[in-house]
Amino acid sequence: MPGQRYTPVEMITKLVSFDTTSRDSNLPLIDFVADYLKGHGIASHRIPDETGKKANLYATIGPKDVPGIVLSGHTDVVPVDGQPWLTDPFKVVEKDGRLYGRGTTDMKSFSAVGLSLVPEFLKQPLKTPIHFALSYDEEVGCLGAPRMIAQLGKLGVMPKIVIVGEPTDMTVVNAHKGVRSFRTVLTGLEQHSSAVHLGVNAVMYAAEIVHFLGQLAEEWRTMRSRPESGFEPPYTTIHVGTIQGGTAQNIIPRHCVFTWEYRLIPGDDGEQIKRRFDEFVAGTILPKMRAVWPEANVETAVRAAVPGLKPEDGSSAEALCKALARTNEVGVVSYGTEAGQFQEVGISTVVCGPGNIREAHKPNEYIELAQVKQCEAFLRRLLTEVCAA
Repeated sequence: MPGQRYTPVEMITKLVSFDTTSRDSNLPLIDFVADYLKGHGIASHRIPDETGKKANLYATIGPKDVPGIVLSGHTDVVPVDGQPWLTDPFKVVEKDGRLYGRGTTDMKSFSAVGLSLVPEFLKQPLKTPIHFALSYDEEVGCLGAPRMIAQLGKLGVMPKIVIVGEPTDMTVVNAHKGVRSFRTVLTGLEQHSSAVHLGVNAVMYAAEIVHFLGQLAEEWRTMRSRPESGFEPPYTTIHVGTIQGGTAQNIIPRHCVFTWEYRLIPGDDGEQIKRRFDEFVAGTILPKMRAVWPEANVETAVRAAVPGLKPEDGSSAEALCKALARTNEVGVVSYGTEAGQFQEVGISTVVCGPGNIREAHKPNEYIELAQVKQCEAFLRRLLTEVCAA
């Protein structure tokens, strides 16, 4: 498709049409973007996962020998299973000034607007390059971005600024919470449910652990709140997301698994939460389980560890985005992004993108057309006021 052009809405519609739920491959979307860029004479680099079924994509417009500005976005979306959608979630529907579809807000619109402007970026020589960084598996722990970040030095000069386009209503965000998530598996001993003294009930012991996590969550809410942080809520949160176990009502369950996380305000000691969890399991739960059956066990594995974005007041990324957004204000958000991963390697990073996080992960997800237009204006200023020679 040589030189194909899309309006921002057309590109949003195209990207949303790819079902890139995190459990599935994102390669059809990556193939489309790579072919689109190739049609405009732009080479792109793929950084695959270990299976080869998913990939990041990195591309540069402009000079390769000077530090540039990265437009970073993830390609995956959360599942639509069981949600009461009124329309096909993978077909954009425009209604009452909104675009409905999975990923419209979180977060294909930012990448789509940037890609739609590629012909504009190519019209004039750039003194500062613009990079596209599209990652996989952000929704399950920002798993893809680190592989791409590790390759940046080999793909040209390290960029100087990263703009992560997660939904912020196009406000400038200079800090967000970090995320640590875990999977805990309990192994007990089956027995007939009439002989509870002979079995080890994995579900009930899991419930004790979940209750303990609830107590920790309440402690952080009531005793460790930091209203001055600007976060909402202003404390580190602890949350249990899923739990499964047991086979039948009349069988003492041998197996139970639950997933849990904590979202850290930058500066809080997240290791203390995991340490107290481990101490409770080792000191309280396992002795009771093993008193009945010595082989009973509780195993916890890390699922994801996403660093928070630390505020750097007056950083180059913050100053740039405040100028482009025509604002003097900055904010913080409680969700996680790949921004902290870029920041960890020394690149000035902020979050700024169209849409509101309140619409993310919900049925009938939408983005306001006004937000799309605001994002387009923001990126056009990036071109004309910063990057153009």
